[in-house]
Amino acid sequence: MKIMFISDIHGIKTNLEKIKKKFKELKCDKLVVLGDLYYIGPRNKMVEGYDIAAVQNFLESMKENLICIRGNCDSDVDIEVSNFPIINELSMIRTEEDDLYITHGHIYNESNWMKENSILIYGHFHIPFIKKIETNYYINPGSISLPRDGYKPSYLIYDNGIATIYDVEDNILKEEKIR
Repeated sequence: MKIMFISDIHGIKTNLEKIKKKFKELKCDKLVVLGDLYYIGPRNKMVEGYDIAAVQNFLESMKENLICIRGNCDSDVDIEVSNFPIINELSMIRTEEDDLYITHGHIYNESNWMKENSILIYGHFHIPFIKKIETNYYINPGSISLPRDGYKPSYLIYDNGIATIYDVEDNILKEEKIR
């Protein structure tokens, strides 16, 4: 199963058409959005491309292949107006190779995780990384809209036990065979 992960859209449509094109080009099975869909948040200044309706239309156009996790900036109203399910806090995707635990990252992350021999994929921090700590892997695709620490907007492809983080210009930022 080939899965594309994005996180922290924050209502910004700028890179979503690239994501849709890459999703089709790479023949991904699922698009997982790790939270913070619409609201830009109080710490972020307004940026060009902020368009909640366009983000909602993008997500709805992908809903046959979409898994969404609720982020800390996603409200009950966001969930009510979305025509696709948004999962609270934590879920799991079982692939042929692995069980992938998915969350936004504001509750469960490398500092707060209790399951050994697991893979936790989350956003929230807007910084792409793949870390192995003891028996666990912690993977963050970064932010597709508001990256931090000098990174470009990025996304993750998980395919047959290999995690690859790309920026929107198709450069590989991180890649690791997980199992």
